[in-house]
Amino acid sequence: MKIPFSPPYIDQDVVNEVVDALQSGWITTGPKVKALENEIKRFTGTKEVLCVNSWTSGAIMMLKWWGVKEGDEVIVPAYTYCATALAVMHAGAKPVMVDSGDDFNISVEAIWKAITSKTKAIIPVDIAGFPCDYNAIMKLVNEPEIKALFLPETENQRKLGRILVLNDAAHSLGAWYEKEIRTGSETDIAIFSLHAVKNVTTAEGGAICLNLPAPFDNEELYKELRQMSLNCQTKDAFSKSKAGGWRYDIVGFGMKINMADVNAAIGLAQIRKYDELLKERKRVFQMYDDAFSKCDWAILPPAKKEGRETSYHIYALRIQDITEEKRDAMIDEIARKGVAVNVHFIPMPMLSFFNQQGYDIADYPVAYNNYKREISLPIYPQLTDEQVRCVIDAVITAYDKVK
Repeated sequence: MKIPFSPPYIDQDVVNEVVDALQSGWITTGPKVKALENEIKRFTGTKEVLCVNSWTSGAIMMLKWWGVKEGDEVIVPAYTYCATALAVMHAGAKPVMVDSGDDFNISVEAIWKAITSKTKAIIPVDIAGFPCDYNAIMKLVNEPEIKALFLPETENQRKLGRILVLNDAAHSLGAWYEKEIRTGSETDIAIFSLHAVKNVTTAEGGAICLNLPAPFDNEELYKELRQMSLNCQTKDAFSKSKAGGWRYDIVGFGMKINMADVNAAIGLAQIRKYDELLKERKRVFQMYDDAFSKCDWAILPPAKKEGRETSYHIYALRIQDITEEKRDAMIDEIARKGVAVNVHFIPMPMLSFFNQQGYDIADYPVAYNNYKREISLPIYPQLTDEQVRCVIDAVITAYDKVK
């Protein structure tokens, strides 16, 4: 039985929504993008949502808006996808990598130790969809001694008066941070990925959630950022296309990172039934939990803790007392059964580009220990119970053979 790792969820509702966009005569940024923004805003409870063409471009734009520059530092986890750090570098600042905790997420203690007078922002990452400890992180950035270290250099930095917390929520759309709080609304800014393998997809895309405190006006900020995402042009293409609406101006140094309606249509159909899709992801997750909880060599991924609940994006299984080489051998054995699995993630210091920048995996022992034991199992709504049992059997058989 061939079981792919993470195919997109495409049903007739998605097809109909995309066809509607195509037949409307309007396929770039327009009414469907706005509808998707409103759906994400409603679902998450965030104050404002701006859809863009990727998580990465959204993060670069927000860091530029925040005013980071050469010589500034942004704290990121070493255990994440490369985009987290690359966005910082594209914005002109230096990524300061810190170690993880046993739940895969960034260590709050490590953040504390890494903060200097150069720190302008922190980008925690909700690995596999399980939220970071944002109560602790937000408390940290508001501590008097930490605020005293902060040296604001732009109008936005002076208005906030502390380190910005920008949540890399690429995996966590649909997760609960607290019983009544969805991810996307628990930090200053959160950015979801809507990439092809995510729980909700637009093929490529991202959604910036704005929750900045007073004196910021998030509604006005949305308008500013929407313009910034369109080269700081005073009229979008939809407005310009109307009779007599051709004249425009360029009022700043913007980027071209808007989402198109034809992409938004995919996500619009999915998010309207996302509660149902989440239930199916949870079904698969719980089947894995039930099976692997009986194996003394299996470490189950975090699902619920202190009011936080995962989005069930990735089932990040860890194997007790195994080397990286034997983990890789297990993956090879699983593949022979026709089951596609993955690893989330190769820590950034192990990647050539970052290693050449001077980052050393030896400085991040918890991140490496998590990585060397991790195997990501397929988890998506289309998986049948029979397919899930095949995955479980393939993993257990591979462990028995390798270990």
